[in-house]
Amino acid sequence: MTNRNVKSLQGMRSGPARQRGLSMVLMAIALLMLLAFAALAIDGGNLYVARNELHNASDAGALAGARVLYTQDGSAINTGANDIARAAALANNSQGDPVEVTSVLRGHWSFATRTFIPNPSLDPVDLFSFTTAELDADPNFINAVEVVTEREATPVQAFFGTVLGFSDYKVSARAVAYIGFAGSLRPNDLDQPIGICQEALLNPSGEYECSAGRFIPDNDDTGGWTTFEQNTAGAASANDIKSVTCEEGNPEQLDYGEDLQTVNGQVDSAFQKLYDCWLAETEQKRLWNMTLPVLSCPSGVGPSNKLIGAVNLNIVWIERQAQESQIDTKAPFEMELPPTDSDGVSPGTWSNSSTSGVERWDDFVDTFLLEKPDFTPAYWDADPQETGWRKKTIYFLPDCSYHEPKGNTGGENFGVLARIPVLVD
Repeated sequence: MTNRNVKSLQGMRSGPARQRGLSMVLMAIALLMLLAFAALAIDGGNLYVARNELHNASDAGALAGARVLYTQDGSAINTGANDIARAAALANNSQGDPVEVTSVLRGHWSFATRTFIPNPSLDPVDLFSFTTAELDADPNFINAVEVVTEREATPVQAFFGTVLGFSDYKVSARAVAYIGFAGSLRPNDLDQPIGICQEALLNPSGEYECSAGRFIPDNDDTGGWTTFEQNTAGAASANDIKSVTCEEGNPEQLDYGEDLQTVNGQVDSAFQKLYDCWLAETEQKRLWNMTLPVLSCPSGVGPSNKLIGAVNLNIVWIERQAQESQIDTKAPFEMELPPTDSDGVSPGTWSNSSTSGVERWDDFVDTFLLEKPDFTPAYWDADPQETGWRKKTIYFLPDCSYHEPKGNTGGENFGVLARIPVLVD
């Protein structure tokens, strides 16, 4: 046999050997890839469960802290809010191990920038003479709680990941809960079926104004009656309005952004019932405090208006007749003065014993800063139906003191904080 034939035979024998070697390399690579996919599937699923449990803990902590971020009357930051948030987060487990709380911070959440700015301030909450946008841009307005949880001391164990060099995984989660202004209102959060137009609560600069009062006369756009019904077709009936006047407030939850059935003008039967309640409640000498819905009224009141929030105010006077000849006997003689600061305490009583009803009324208007829709003082003149002295009219002054928060977060700033927070990040 020649040398050429020997070499040819050797080449034929080495071909299958090389193929077997290549196959083993490919099988090793495939096995490694299978292990990698197994690690990704099993360890990834395990990580997902652990992270989800950490998120639940962060969410629970942030919501618990935000729910009590303010004191009971809403006037200041609650010093114990962070501790409550931490305890609520620590009450959760992740795969049987207690979660670790890395940090709990209170601060400011801005919707415009979608950022949370930590701020440990305990300064009182100031809601008045600010727009919602101005408060959103103010980092000193404390309105949120951030909670971060993690698994570092007890990291998530790796299974197939050990083949790739991973012994365990450290995971963390973060949540921010925001507490804003009353939006969705729980049953009985509102007191009377009277909607106040936001235009009657804002000054010419568009800021919520609580130092000046307005009034709701017949056929005006400062407010109107409502049935407390949302997204209901047809005109509101007098009986439906009367049935919820001076009762227990809104029977069902009312949602921010949804239409509320309303009616312009006075409803005699409801007005008479409200007037009788006012007499019994105040004896025409005391303020009547209540929480009412705030409406958007770009085209006036009725047959429906969008609910955008809630406001706490004082009814300072209700006039039923207001004939010119009766002003000397009908105009007020005495009235409790509204609180001058957030403590809710009245500084005393206004009184005027003049026999001239015009003099008493104009003094009353000056004292309580009652304005017409054009922002001019609601003085009396010779034609009472064209001035501030009008029949079937409710005079009110937004309350500058703080009150118990109401409803769910989601409304605009009209001085009423929400009770229920929402997760924002």
